[in-house]
Amino acid sequence: MPRVAFKMQLFKGAGEEYKKRHDKIWPELCDLLKKAGISDYSIFLDDTTHSLFGVLKAEDPQALDQLPAQEVMQRWWKYMADIMESNTDHSPVSIPLKEVFYLP
Repeated sequence: MPRVAFKMQLFKGAGEEYKKRHDKIWPELCDLLKKAGISDYSIFLDDTTHSLFGVLKAEDPQALDQLPAQEVMQRWWKYMADIMESNTDHSPVSIPLKEVFYLP
């Protein structure tokens, strides 16, 4: 299954709040992600740079392009926009990463 990796940026001092919000992630958001074929989704935080690193498996990476149109995704982005770098549509600034090594 293809893996997708990306990085995002938190505002300084927002690490605890980011974790707190994800500890109580909305069930309807989890359902949407699973229905989109996403699994093994993790986000890691570098406390020194406030950078987030996300990695997930996607049955069909093209299906991820449909997520921004979903109402629950838009609500989540608005909910998170006050603690991280965001675009004008409230989506997080997300930079795709290229895989350079993998040990299966």
